[in-house]
Amino acid sequence: MARTYGDAVAALNTLQTNAAAIDAAAKADPNNSVHLIPEMIQWCRWAGYEPADLDSFRPIHIAGTKGKGSTSAFISSILAQYTPSPSQPKPLFNKIGLYTSPHLRFVRERIRINNEPLSEKLFAKYFWETWDKLEESARAQGKPTDKTAKPSYFRFLTLMAFHTYIREKVDTAIFECGIGGEYDCTNVIPNPSVTGITSLGIDHVQLLGNTIEEIAWHKAGIMKEGAPAYTVPQPPAAQDVLERRAVEKSVHLSTVQNNTLLQNIQLGLSAPFQHSNASLAIMLAAKLLQSFSYPLPSLFPSNLPPEFIRGLEQVRWPGRCEIRRETGIAWHLDSAHTLESIHLAASWFASEALPPSPSSPPQPQQDTLQPPPPSPSNNTKTPPRILLFNQQTRDASSLARALFSTLSTTLSTPHPFTHAVFCTNLTFKESGYRPDLISINTDKAKVQALGVQRGLRDAWRELDGECVVEVKGSIEEAVGWVRGIAGMEGGGRGEGGRGEEVKCLVTGSLHLVGGFLEVFEGVDEAR
Repeated sequence: MARTYGDAVAALNTLQTNAAAIDAAAKADPNNSVHLIPEMIQWCRWAGYEPADLDSFRPIHIAGTKGKGSTSAFISSILAQYTPSPSQPKPLFNKIGLYTSPHLRFVRERIRINNEPLSEKLFAKYFWETWDKLEESARAQGKPTDKTAKPSYFRFLTLMAFHTYIREKVDTAIFECGIGGEYDCTNVIPNPSVTGITSLGIDHVQLLGNTIEEIAWHKAGIMKEGAPAYTVPQPPAAQDVLERRAVEKSVHLSTVQNNTLLQNIQLGLSAPFQHSNASLAIMLAAKLLQSFSYPLPSLFPSNLPPEFIRGLEQVRWPGRCEIRRETGIAWHLDSAHTLESIHLAASWFASEALPPSPSSPPQPQQDTLQPPPPSPSNNTKTPPRILLFNQQTRDASSLARALFSTLSTTLSTPHPFTHAVFCTNLTFKESGYRPDLISINTDKAKVQALGVQRGLRDAWRELDGECVVEVKGSIEEAVGWVRGIAGMEGGGRGEGGRGEEVKCLVTGSLHLVGGFLEVFEGVDEAR
């Protein structure tokens, strides 16, 4: 078998769980989950590690419903300021690990060192080392070395991340839970340096329960005796559960309020709701530094070190409250996919779509290679405002209705979008998916039938009969349709011909946003 990065991705994809198996697992007895951690410990042993070996990279463990990826990125960006650089002549660390999921474009994004995804060469190296060790263990037990000798997709990547960070001798690593906490495969980490629980809400109800109390119980599972724990203000019912579980585990749990200094810091993730994630990240990063006996300034956190400020300003987390520009269009990207996060994404988009008031402070510049958008003309007609949306596995209609409700209220209009397009997560019409983006977690026949998209179209027409609504089979086609509205095709200006920027919100699914970036970057790279 060849051993390239592409070969590794192809082999990894054989470990995905298909839609039928996922459906069966969701209907299974929740009590069956108790075997998941012992199983993962056994997989670790077959990969050559005991749980205690994970202490070597002093892990920070993060759970939550909303913001756990952003919080993890903030922590990594802060700690990276203490690695060798021109601005850090006396570094405390050499390497910072960051393990998150899912990925946007490339699976190697999940395993980062110093905020950079593993190179294709390193990913292939550590992938095959993990793969081979599992097969070696299977042979030693007289078992076959086929697919049964490896765990499922996410478990394998978690094993690989453990192996990578041990081999690379990272000083610390931030681990984001996959689903839940108590039974998540990352929870074989026995002795985290510190744990954090971001904002909680309703999600993954088949696995975690359909009440906030049940979900809080699962998330609290990452708390470990001897490791301080932090959370943000939660709904009272969730907060009660977290506090009870902290007492049961002999853990000191602190609730972090928004740090008022953030009002004067231009966060790299600039949406207002990111203040909660950044405030939590500040405390988690500080506790990690203290575990290395690193002194913090007096009056912390009311007095932040320059490294913290740089880290907060320099953080980048693609696909979250991100704006990408091309001539005539500002693409607003947010991978929100729960009711709570879709409200936040809608509020963020509304703040970007509304014209700034005379007293508003200047907005932070967005990453772009294009010139800044042209100034509005004297024509007072609003340029097109477009929605590009999909959610293939959750209650898509409820998410779309929540998005409509929030935007209608915030923008004070019954017509928040002039146009809307609903598509599948298929990247390209002809070539399908890049291997990194292949997913067998959904029913292919149902995706091809466009049932979800047609349902969204009908629901949106009920909400707003004046909106022009379209259904497309791929992200590539949906992007082309939006560009057509903006007058990008054929060199014309189309409906956007007044020289004003068309604003398009891309949301509902991280897979959608990742596929969009593949289409967008592919075109951009070809220019």
